[in-house]
Amino acid sequence: MPFLSSVRLRKLARLALALPLMGLLAGCNAVVLSPSGDIAAQQRDLLVFSTVLMLVIIIPVMALTVLFAWRYRQSNNAARYEPDWDHSTQLELVIWAAPLLIVIILGAITWTGTHLLDPYRPLERVAAGRPVTKEVKPLEVQVVALDWKWLFIYPEYGVASVNEMAAPVDRPINFKITASAVMNSFYVPALAGMIYAMPGMETKLHAVINAPGEYEGISSNYSGAGFSGMRFRFHGLDQAGFDQWVAKVRAGDAGALDRPAYLALEKPSQNVPVRHYSSVADDLYHAILNMCVDANKMCMDKMMSVDAQGGLGKEGINNVRPLLYDKYARRGAVFGPEPYFVSSYCEVPRSGALDTWKRGVPALSPKPAGLTGASLSIPSASSQPSQLSAAQPG
Repeated sequence: MPFLSSVRLRKLARLALALPLMGLLAGCNAVVLSPSGDIAAQQRDLLVFSTVLMLVIIIPVMALTVLFAWRYRQSNNAARYEPDWDHSTQLELVIWAAPLLIVIILGAITWTGTHLLDPYRPLERVAAGRPVTKEVKPLEVQVVALDWKWLFIYPEYGVASVNEMAAPVDRPINFKITASAVMNSFYVPALAGMIYAMPGMETKLHAVINAPGEYEGISSNYSGAGFSGMRFRFHGLDQAGFDQWVAKVRAGDAGALDRPAYLALEKPSQNVPVRHYSSVADDLYHAILNMCVDANKMCMDKMMSVDAQGGLGKEGINNVRPLLYDKYARRGAVFGPEPYFVSSYCEVPRSGALDTWKRGVPALSPKPAGLTGASLSIPSASSQPSQLSAAQPG
């Protein structure tokens, strides 16, 4: 009796510990299995189909395990005892054919799903049986993951918002996604699958919302101290409601989002309330993506253009040094009396190769196109040589 009492007490203790967990599970939101966007719905169908297909093997195996254990238990003297049995053609066919067929089916739906649900693939439909027509113009939304908040820029309407976005129902949405410093993951479970946001890179996502409502968006990739508050609201609205939302943003009290305003917004902050910007600088997203919002930095695409032409060697270190990792410490600082960066340089070859070099020197354009920085002006044509002159090697 004391032993039985202790066993019962342990069972009751386990049950008492499980009850709070069951209460937490009861409050879970099954939005992944009941989404409101066509892309998320197709992903849901793929998940359910794959799970059911795998259960075709898992459930019989679990049932047969219990059946065999019961049938061939030690106390069952009526069970057949065949110690020399080692092969059954029928059983081998079942064991190998069924899993092989399931693997083939899973491979086929995975291959087709990977291409049809590619986040970079433009939408061909807004819902089952409703293809996207040429007259429909997708809504472009530029997304920037900041520490620790989300910035949404609407270039078509010239507005931006923080920790809130909206889109019309049944209108394709083209997301362009990047980050300021730390990698994050953009995720609206009701809309589509998650996709990473990385500094200096642009990822894309094509999606559509099919039902009006207010949905939750999160960062699903840990990014530091303020990660838990990095959430936003996604509003699915009809066209009239979306127009009203745009009008409300244009009347926002945050003012214009230009480069100085963005640099202030970019500083780390937690649990940031919704903020609306009535206008946005035209080239702001390009500067964010190329990490040259700060006027003392060469844009990354310009730097790559220089590298494609042969690079600058150690002279180009001045371009890279203040770029990203120390951006808060060095913001506004320069490496010299004036803001500058290296766009090109000349090196006189050694003696013996001078004549060959002189014959191959090209004429310089008065305006070196493609080598401008964020805010630095091109030197005037009068201050640039029209052609390199060969100097005597020292």
